[in-house]
Amino acid sequence: MNKYYIVLCCVFSIFLFSSFKTGSECQYAGANIDFAKNQTEKALDISDINIVRYHAYKAINAIEKSQEKLTECGCEYAIQDLKRGLSNLKLATKATDLDSTRILLLKSLENIMGSLNALEDHHLHQNKEKKDLIAINSTSTNNEATLIKRKPTPTIYNKIDSSLAKYKNSLNKVVETVNCKEARAFVVDIIDQCQNELLRDDLSEGKKYYYLRTKEITAKALVKIGTCETK
Repeated sequence: MNKYYIVLCCVFSIFLFSSFKTGSECQYAGANIDFAKNQTEKALDISDINIVRYHAYKAINAIEKSQEKLTECGCEYAIQDLKRGLSNLKLATKATDLDSTRILLLKSLENIMGSLNALEDHHLHQNKEKKDLIAINSTSTNNEATLIKRKPTPTIYNKIDSSLAKYKNSLNKVVETVNCKEARAFVVDIIDQCQNELLRDDLSEGKKYYYLRTKEITAKALVKIGTCETK
């Protein structure tokens, strides 16, 4: 057994161990963030501001529980989006009227979904690295290792479309119920945010698709709102 093979096996073993640990931290964080998303969606469907705040606080609690694990997971994009989501949720609990609360909740929902999307992107990237290393190891040992059967994974694009369906419904509800000028300002802000993110040259394909679809959905809402001159 040559020295190169021994070194490669050691690197391979360390990588798999660290990937397993990081993967479990990412899964824990993802479960809590998904719970926060569900609570935020519930809050957007309610007209009683006190019950809205109850669900917002549950979302805040879930996000705060996930922060340590998310840091260990190492997905910087998810961390950034989640910080914005947490900030908007806290502002939503302090808003004194339902319109302002809903706008802040929808902002938070968009942030939280962005975090989940980044986490999924991070997971796929890790899996690709692991499979590439397995392929290298298999080749270097003349196919002595058993090849792993790869199951087809649902594309990240389908998952993004699925998550944005709820955002679209919540956005339409805000457009229909919130003061026109406030709703328009919010929608324009989301479009600008998406546009700024799309200018970055370090975005993954998943992130690009997420921001493109979010921008497209929100732009349609802007057309629906109009200029607010007669509203």
